[in-house]
Amino acid sequence: MPSPHRSRTWRALVSAACTAVLGAGLLAGAGAPTASAAAPAEETAAGSKVIGYFTEWGTYDRKYYVKNIETSGSADRLTHINYAFGNVTGGKCAMGDSYAATERTYTADESVDGVADTWDQPLRGTFNQLLELKKKHPDLKVLWSFGGWTWSAGFGEAAKDPAAFARSCYDLVENSKWADVFDGIDIDWEYPNACGATCDTSGRDAFRELMSALRATFGSDNLVTAAITADATAGGKIDAADYAGAAQYVDWYNPMTYDFFGAWDAAGPTAPHSALTSYDGIPKADFHSSATIAKLKGLGIPAEKLLLGIGFYGRGWTGVTQAEPGGTATGPAAGTYEQGIEDYKVLRTKCPATGTVAGTAYAKCGNDWWSYDTPATVATKMAYKDEQGLGGTFFWELSGDTSDGELIKAIR
Repeated sequence: MPSPHRSRTWRALVSAACTAVLGAGLLAGAGAPTASAAAPAEETAAGSKVIGYFTEWGTYDRKYYVKNIETSGSADRLTHINYAFGNVTGGKCAMGDSYAATERTYTADESVDGVADTWDQPLRGTFNQLLELKKKHPDLKVLWSFGGWTWSAGFGEAAKDPAAFARSCYDLVENSKWADVFDGIDIDWEYPNACGATCDTSGRDAFRELMSALRATFGSDNLVTAAITADATAGGKIDAADYAGAAQYVDWYNPMTYDFFGAWDAAGPTAPHSALTSYDGIPKADFHSSATIAKLKGLGIPAEKLLLGIGFYGRGWTGVTQAEPGGTATGPAAGTYEQGIEDYKVLRTKCPATGTVAGTAYAKCGNDWWSYDTPATVATKMAYKDEQGLGGTFFWELSGDTSDGELIKAIR
């Protein structure tokens, strides 16, 4: 199941392939903290976490800056931001795009605080803008997310020496130049002991061992989280790794309950990419959000450590004649940045929803067919989140929302 968690280089990849030593106050040789040790860093009431991804590359073509988080009203509703993505290479955490992160000079109009950057200030770029945002919103936490679809290939090497990997990540995230930006680390390994853009063979225990090392190194005062697969099928990606065993080391998981279906299956059948429940005619059993949550809870992972994932974008096909799901297609529908995917802010007017299925919306306009969430279907998903006692909601990603934050307002 492909994921939109990817760096800019994913665009080229997807057209060809279809479309996270000891520290932080812990004594050397000490064991990893228990599950309860992860709790003090996160004091947000259960069920109320709202986490939005901010993409490093979004400051280029999309011209989506940290200031937009403020002006859209999203900053008032977010509890956490995941900054995506750092790279994983050579067994270490590494900077993704240093220019975007720390060097780009922001004008007064582009800056959160309305003051232009100067050439000689010690930190510029998105990291400095995030600092400015946190000054306005002292309770807002920021995590640096590593991996994603494109950069997950490096986790196999990292898994060979989890302690060294964890130390490299800590040293990077807590670098003195930007030490006040981040409140922890998020790992987006797609996928441990399974296939994403590449196939991993590090074994079922690798993810648990990696997260154990990260918790030991980052300690209980930092957040340690992970985006994980939503594949609840028997013998599928959830079964491939010890997510239950690793749960004691994380503050929460972000199961990527979107991208279940899309135009990588060029001929269809058309299907909602982020269905909440099953429905008659679903192309693959257990490819829906409630199956994911049920499977993870069934493994013994506490509900409050599971967040519900929502996509702020749609996936679509063209050459479709049937309005309802299940129609045939000739390929991916045209999108602004890549085929088969489009932001909610565009689809809401370009191809307004014409129906709902399984707790999400779909739209037929001309020969194109899209599925995406609307404020109404997000409200349905929030009712489910509350019913299930989940820890909150996360979404990919901030720039897909409208300039006044329609979708995040529906979350909170």
